[in-house]
Amino acid sequence: MTLLAHDRYCDEIAHQVGLLRSVVTSGADLSVTVPTCPDWSLEDLVRHMGGALRWVEFIVRTRAEEEVPEERVPGLAGPGIRGDAVVLDAWLAEGGEQVVAALREAGPDTRVWSWAGIPNSGFWARRMTHEITVHRADAMLAAGLPYEVAPDVAADAIDEWLQIVEFVQRTAPHDTARELRGPGRSIHLHATDTGADLDAEWLIELAEDGVTWRRGHEKATVALRGPLTAVLLAFYRRLPLDAPELEVLGERELLEFWLERATFG
Repeated sequence: MTLLAHDRYCDEIAHQVGLLRSVVTSGADLSVTVPTCPDWSLEDLVRHMGGALRWVEFIVRTRAEEEVPEERVPGLAGPGIRGDAVVLDAWLAEGGEQVVAALREAGPDTRVWSWAGIPNSGFWARRMTHEITVHRADAMLAAGLPYEVAPDVAADAIDEWLQIVEFVQRTAPHDTARELRGPGRSIHLHATDTGADLDAEWLIELAEDGVTWRRGHEKATVALRGPLTAVLLAFYRRLPLDAPELEVLGERELLEFWLERATFG
């Protein structure tokens, strides 16, 4: 497993912000409920994402050494007026430009606070890449628009998700997640539409002493197969396992329980 280059993450954040802005300005109903985040409207989702970008920009730019309260971040809440796509788009664009500039200036190795045991700006470049990549999927689903993502970004998003699972399980194990683990329990993810150079297959082992994972093609208790984007969305719980492009082989209940409980209980 190899991280993408820091500049690649910065480029992708800028790209994803542009794509999310295109949803805002597409004429989509900003008040529509987001199916995959039903507590949010499309505008709520955009405000959440734009606020997250500004929060990270503040952390990186100020070289914060501890968590920053949201109320300290200028403009985080977004425009005072709701329902105005032009104003919302401008706010999102500004936040995107600011965070990309801060991350580029910092490079990957500047020491800053983070919540996942990787205290540098490189963590935030990667985290924001995948945060907006997945939330853009939420926005596209809400607006009824097609969704695509570059294969290297999709594969890295799964890697990062699994690293977060490892971190959470190691530092804050939950009783419900502990029930997943036992001898011989494993999950295999298999992207069916990528070349060998991307190595878009994963084995997740649910051992009694913790969760481990690696890239590769290996037998498992349950396997999830399909195009890489579909596997990504299913693993982030944005696509149901019974979607026509997906195939589940083996103990489906284990996969369902994992997706419901493993990351944050």
